[in-house]
Amino acid sequence: MSKPRHVLGISGGKDSAALAIYLNDRHPSLNFEYYFCDTGKELDETYQLIERLESYLGKKVLKLENEELKSSNEDPFDYYYKSFRGYLPSPQARWCTSMMKLKPFENFVKKEPTISYVGIRGDEEREGYISRESNIQSIFPFRRNIWSNDVLTKFFNPSNEKAVADYFKSFYSGKRYDRQLDILAEPIDFNRNNKTATEKALKQKLNRSLDIGIPEFNRTVFEFLKTTEYPLATEVDFELLDNEDVLVRDDIFRILRESGVGIPEYYKKIEFEVDGEKGEYARSRSGCFFCFFQQKIEWIWLYEQHPELFKEAMKYENEDELFTWVPNESLAELIKPERVKQIKKGHIERSNREKSKSSPYLLDILEGTERDGCNTCFL
Repeated sequence: MSKPRHVLGISGGKDSAALAIYLNDRHPSLNFEYYFCDTGKELDETYQLIERLESYLGKKVLKLENEELKSSNEDPFDYYYKSFRGYLPSPQARWCTSMMKLKPFENFVKKEPTISYVGIRGDEEREGYISRESNIQSIFPFRRNIWSNDVLTKFFNPSNEKAVADYFKSFYSGKRYDRQLDILAEPIDFNRNNKTATEKALKQKLNRSLDIGIPEFNRTVFEFLKTTEYPLATEVDFELLDNEDVLVRDDIFRILRESGVGIPEYYKKIEFEVDGEKGEYARSRSGCFFCFFQQKIEWIWLYEQHPELFKEAMKYENEDELFTWVPNESLAELIKPERVKQIKKGHIERSNREKSKSSPYLLDILEGTERDGCNTCFL
């Protein structure tokens, strides 16, 4: 197996941009390749961020596209929209993800061993995109745990218990070694019918193992990987094994500010007022300006801040066929004055409720739906 490539997808959002800066500054010896899957329906701020990032990194961000688009003069989204005969993408039919994100990415890496670096933060509870291709391995540098669930499932599988115990012996001793053996011996059921219980047990094992020592745990997993077909199996060492950083939202914005790359303008909170009550809205994500995962208040943000783009989004809807961006509601209905007022008032109430019990940050509230959305687009 040849040496793995190190690739990092730039979505145009805050987390992937901050990850590129973070890794470039701390691990300059890794030869990163940066790529961007352009849908043709991004906000201008996305392209501006990528230009500033290229200047900081001293490298181009390669724009990926599928071969069938090269002879077409259409934007990627328009091309596939017509191919799917006007059927809009949705949570149930995410052809936008498969055709404009995953397919060009997997064509880009081909069958070469590849390490894909993913910008999921330490304060997020989501896994992100894990390729089904055995030559692609995901790493999460911002998290306490840098490994993907597929790796950990193999590592903690009872069938590998003896081998893993031997690897632990190289990095732990005394009571710390005994504690790792106790954690390893705890039962875990990998029955597909008990997926929730399996994930819970796996998370508990992982967190308790990390508590005993993060670098030592990482090095144990790394040695175990050498018995597998993962891209890291051929490496003598891996720079991120000793990394104990856990980066959260504030760290991301700090990195972007201090680097001079800056924060995309669409994250800026804008104040609005309805019936004497004041609220704030912003966009929580990069990606298509008409992303179907965005909240209704974000649609109102688009309508009021980028009316020309909102009108463009309306053109794709077919109310007769019930092809609308928002389930059971067209964009024309969404922007009726009374409906706008209702959405804004609902957002103010929800924001106040969330602020009182959790985060004071508007984007934490907006991003709640992002974590349940399209992980691939927003990495």
